[in-house]
Amino acid sequence: MNKQLFIVAAVLSVFGIVIMIQAAPPPTPVTEVCLGCICQAISGCNSTAICNGDVCGLFRITWPYWSDAGKPTKDGEDPTSQSAYANCANDPFCAARAVQAYMGRFGQDCNNDGQINCFDHAAIHKFGGYGCQGDQSGPYWNVLNQCLQQVQQIDVRID
Repeated sequence: MNKQLFIVAAVLSVFGIVIMIQAAPPPTPVTEVCLGCICQAISGCNSTAICNGDVCGLFRITWPYWSDAGKPTKDGEDPTSQSAYANCANDPFCAARAVQAYMGRFGQDCNNDGQINCFDHAAIHKFGGYGCQGDQSGPYWNVLNQCLQQVQQIDVRID
């Protein structure tokens, strides 16, 4: 039960990030719940893991992902700066903007169920915009599904 409460708390802690982002003019195709559950599934929303190999931040963003998202930056930093990618990917607000922009660019129905929802966004995040029809089994998917189920129990929209 404590683990379930931790997951819900982690998801809810990301809500504050997304709510601030949603005040911005660009569209946000990924809901707060979905963004939080993707964070939970990909990294456990571990804010202490900055960069590891070719991935950075809570969402484990790669440089090509960040670039495809339009190279968002933190605090108006020049996107051509050597540190712009890592600074954005390691900042929860900027990283969430990158995920939203990436989904805005690559959003598609990955599982052919006739709708674009959190499962599609999670597949795009995991497999990329050009290969989102990969195998949806394993730890990432287990955590994602558990998170969505926990949040759904408190009656929050997950699409």
